[in-house]
Amino acid sequence: MSAQLVFERDGRDWPNRNASRFVLAAGLQWHVQMMGEGPVILLLHGTGSSTHSWRDLMPHLAKNFEVIAPDLPGHAFTSMPSRDGFTLPGMAREIMALLNKLGKSPAMIIGHSAGCAIAIRMALDGLAKPRAVLGLNAALLPFQNVGPIYSAIAKLLTLNPFVPWLFAHQARDPRMVERLLEATGSRIDAHGASLYRRLAEHSGHVAGTLRMMANWDLNILRADLPKLSTPLYLLTGMKDGTIEPARAKEAAALVPHGEVIPFAGLGHLAHEERPQEFAQCIYNLARRHGLIGDE
Repeated sequence: MSAQLVFERDGRDWPNRNASRFVLAAGLQWHVQMMGEGPVILLLHGTGSSTHSWRDLMPHLAKNFEVIAPDLPGHAFTSMPSRDGFTLPGMAREIMALLNKLGKSPAMIIGHSAGCAIAIRMALDGLAKPRAVLGLNAALLPFQNVGPIYSAIAKLLTLNPFVPWLFAHQARDPRMVERLLEATGSRIDAHGASLYRRLAEHSGHVAGTLRMMANWDLNILRADLPKLSTPLYLLTGMKDGTIEPARAKEAAALVPHGEVIPFAGLGHLAHEERPQEFAQCIYNLARRHGLIGDE
């Protein structure tokens, strides 16, 4: 399997393919999907994922919003940034450069897992001024007990160019990706699982994931959370096997306007398991902040 994903080949049946476009910004070629009209919602996927994770949620939101969803730098069909571009502040700046190129200003930013950390960094750094930030199983705090070790291992892996290739080679065994998905506590459909497997089979995508993990420092973000004036809503699957649900309550307590919204029986990929339910919650929060009127 080749190192980089090629849209003409690997994106031939990509979800919401008709909404895809390629944009040059911040020195990167971005794959971004856009659909709908109305107040702008920015969707930011998590580490190792891509726009495909919004495949069912995005059309629900596009009924009343203009929805923008990019592949993060170094992920899927978006090109690799410099080392600084893999840091949390660097990614926040790059995404804002993309939005400026598109001429869009998000009224709400929704981030899954690490995507929520980027959304918060954008708000903290004054890059964006959303009325609210929503985190879906948000990764905002350092991993307990293993944070520094986890980062160190990721750094070591990125020093060896053979590692992403080896991981991609092993990903051809569908059981490996299935085990990774099972560990999230979520049960997604076969098509969704096949898309995660397609990403994992490309060493370029794997390398981008590892470099992102190696260059992030969530200790700094944790220290800055009390400065966040933007309302933060943490939509949390209570069966999340990746991030303990209790950490959402801990993170929400650090910000002036934080709230946890639990979803029983769902895992880390909760928005892929029950997209319509999440869409309804997002609509309710959008009404709370005056983005759309009452039904």
